[in-house]
Amino acid sequence: MTTDNIDRTATDLTPKATSKRSSRRALVAGVIAAPLAFGAVGLSLAQNNAATLTPVEPIAIAALTPSAAIAARGEVAEIYGNKFVVQDPTGKALVETGKRGESGTLVKTGEAVTVQGRFENGFLHALLITRADGTKVLVGPAGGPPPGTLDWAKDKVGLGAKPDVPALTAQVAAAGYSDIRVTGRGPRHLDVAARGADGRERQLHVGFDGHMREKRVF
Repeated sequence: MTTDNIDRTATDLTPKATSKRSSRRALVAGVIAAPLAFGAVGLSLAQNNAATLTPVEPIAIAALTPSAAIAARGEVAEIYGNKFVVQDPTGKALVETGKRGESGTLVKTGEAVTVQGRFENGFLHALLITRADGTKVLVGPAGGPPPGTLDWAKDKVGLGAKPDVPALTAQVAAAGYSDIRVTGRGPRHLDVAARGADGRERQLHVGFDGHMREKRVF
């Protein structure tokens, strides 16, 4: 084999090797970018759901009663895994944070927080935690369609069903309910807490088409 042949062989191989390296780099970049993109979408869905929740004015801990949408403000006294104790001058309440708080680092002892969620059987099941600086931490489900479904895929590209929250809450009021609070969102419905004509609180399933039904009475 001549020197010319060796030089030509090396020259012929170089672009191919470079192309392969470029392809590998592109593949690695795609693998890294994909989870980041899905994470961004998840964060966006969480933020959108937090914005949909009706803000609830916090009350004294001693005044907490069974409700699908209630809030209390106080200081974190103790932490037990995904649960923590919040206290104010009137008393203490045990807050449950589900999977979101399993690390035990969601809040810090001594931190001032406002917890919004469902109060039942002596537990305040958190949906939203607001820190002293105004930062909001969505603790409950992100809402929207279940992951992996067609509705979920449509949501990701901006083609999913979108609720007209003001119009839907107006329909709930027209049906005779008061003190209306949105507590979450499903694939094609809103979860709503409201008081019936008898003064007792209900949890309602309100479809994006306006159809509603009572799920439970507190």
